[in-house]
Amino acid sequence: MAILAYVLFKVASGTETEVAQKLIEFKEVNSADIVFGEYDVIARLTMDDLDKLQDFVSQSIRTVPNALVTSTMIISREYKGKNFRPKNK
Repeated sequence: MAILAYVLFKVASGTETEVAQKLIEFKEVNSADIVFGEYDVIARLTMDDLDKLQDFVSQSIRTVPNALVTSTMIISREYKGKNFRPKNK
């Protein structure tokens, strides 16, 4: 079963776009969004297992220039809104 996770980033001021664009170059990153609040960028990842998630975050994500702090949140259960549910025909 795939592991889904969010990685929250605090980045150097003014580098939000640069960091988000670098993140989406990784095939494991589904999306990278610039947000307002305590964190600056949030990336959504899909990994094969927890070991691969750990390696990817440690070896790839944390080496992105201007990423100062990261916090990884593993998704335990996902709920989809009406617009994202499969449609019955």
